[in-house]
Amino acid sequence: MAAAIKALNAKIRSNKYLDYFCSTHFWGPASNFGIPIAAVADMTKDPEIISGRMTAALSLYSAVFMRYALAVTPANYLLFGCHFINCSSQLIQGYRYMQYWNWGGRDAALKAKGLAGEAAEKASEVVGKK
Repeated sequence: MAAAIKALNAKIRSNKYLDYFCSTHFWGPASNFGIPIAAVADMTKDPEIISGRMTAALSLYSAVFMRYALAVTPANYLLFGCHFINCSSQLIQGYRYMQYWNWGGRDAALKAKGLAGEAAEKASEVVGKK
């Protein structure tokens, strides 16, 4: 049995594509891609639910691991791409957070909701008069 496993391992290691596919250089970033996918999906959600601290932490985490991905030998470009997408997404989320909470976005959103509510009330009054 051990000889069969050893032969299978030798067969996998002799093919450079299978060797890469069976390595942590592939599966580490592949399993890590859930974080940037979630960050991109969160860009359509309400900025009120963004956590500023978590966004900053994930931005720093991804920036550090982008550097790490290029520092290892051989350089892991898949890991770099994963963390580049995540860092970019988190920086955009950080901008949305700052825009909403610090630069007047929340006030504008509340004002827009108030105007929308007033318009809906006026429309219901007009419909009620007919």
